[in-house]
Amino acid sequence: MLRLEAVTKRFGGVTAVDQVSFSVETGSITAVIGPNGAGKTTLFNCVAGLFPPSSGQISFEGKPIHGLRPDAIFQRGLARTFQIPRPFPQMSVLDNVMLAPLGQSGERVLDTWLNPARVAREEAANRDKAHHWLSFVGLGALSERPAHILSGGQRKLLELARVMAAEPRLVLLDEPGAGVNPKLLDTIVEKIAALNRSGVTFLLIEHNMDLVAALSRKVIVMAQGRVLTTGDAATVTRDPRVIEAYLGVAA
Repeated sequence: MLRLEAVTKRFGGVTAVDQVSFSVETGSITAVIGPNGAGKTTLFNCVAGLFPPSSGQISFEGKPIHGLRPDAIFQRGLARTFQIPRPFPQMSVLDNVMLAPLGQSGERVLDTWLNPARVAREEAANRDKAHHWLSFVGLGALSERPAHILSGGQRKLLELARVMAAEPRLVLLDEPGAGVNPKLLDTIVEKIAALNRSGVTFLLIEHNMDLVAALSRKVIVMAQGRVLTTGDAATVTRDPRVIEAYLGVAA
């Protein structure tokens, strides 16, 4: 579904991502792990279109996407979440999710005047869809509350509901477990697994190895901007190179 070939990203004289190549198979949950500064988030930003790669190729479902704007990549069915969720704090939880569906007629000024019935139908359908996803992640009771009242873990769940309202086929998850209490973390793991069973493919960055082991069969380890090794969670966590990258000492 997703293929990276020799992707490199430089900022001046600093190479943040260096010749990274790997693929994400349709229907999988693939994890990218590595110490802070390994280049993981920069790599995500290249895939999502925030930063164009300095060199290399990125393809999604067989078509090149490197160099496209984030909105163009999003429209193709590739969406992302952020390590620090960014809801609109004064808007309701429900309205935050209703923003996500693509191609809404109400976003076009002329349609609001010339096709009000169609705009109303779409609005009702999007409201139903938002309620569905909020119920799915366990935030249905908070749908009318402002988003700023949510805890950090609840904001992660809101972001998952919001991204799913756009019906993506591949979701990039940037540290879904960061700063989340254990109870909500279990919920997040459960929801990601359920979505994957329904056909959604995931590529995630994560430091919590229990979460990685619970969800991912394929783990890509990055260090100093490069791919260090690839394997299942049990294999890579026993690799002396991975231990050295994380801890600074060989096993």
